[in-house]
Amino acid sequence: MESANIDPVASEMSQNQPKWQGQACADLAGPKADQIWPFLEDFFGLDKWFPTLATCTPVEGVSGQPGCVRYCAGFRTPVDQERDIGGGTEAAATLNWTKQKLLSIDPAEKMFSYSIVDSNVGFNSYVSTVRVMPKEDGCRMVWDYEVEPVSGWKPEDLDQFIGSGLRVMAERMKEALLGQANRSDSGTDLI
Repeated sequence: MESANIDPVASEMSQNQPKWQGQACADLAGPKADQIWPFLEDFFGLDKWFPTLATCTPVEGVSGQPGCVRYCAGFRTPVDQERDIGGGTEAAATLNWTKQKLLSIDPAEKMFSYSIVDSNVGFNSYVSTVRVMPKEDGCRMVWDYEVEPVSGWKPEDLDQFIGSGLRVMAERMKEALLGQANRSDSGTDLI
């Protein structure tokens, strides 16, 4: 793993601008918050759910305990897609990665917070809270974030990246629950 190079001009520029803040939500009809939470609290298992994320491996600590760190790599961003459209080869040659540290976790409230402590995608002072809340007909997944402005990105790029990622995660988790239910109904042991 390599360390991120911080551009002093971009860093100074972002310090003079307000942080970007956003929220993404995904509603799931059917699954209950208690069924979705085990997928979310597996801090080292994000690659099972987040689209285009090739790997999520432990760097230090125990998954689910504050202070643990995961390395996530191989994901595509809206900035990569813009470079692809423009005919650039830089996006295809770049392996995007982040190191993320679990700051807090509250199983009773079904929420956790994490920060990006290192990356090559330009996220500085990124902090996020992910939670799942019960609803009458299922549950709602919510992902709040705050980050210093990111060089080469627009706030709507980050909104789209997180929002579409959360929607895919929600669908994959729902499908996993349906698969578990089908295996259970057919008498096949769950692995």
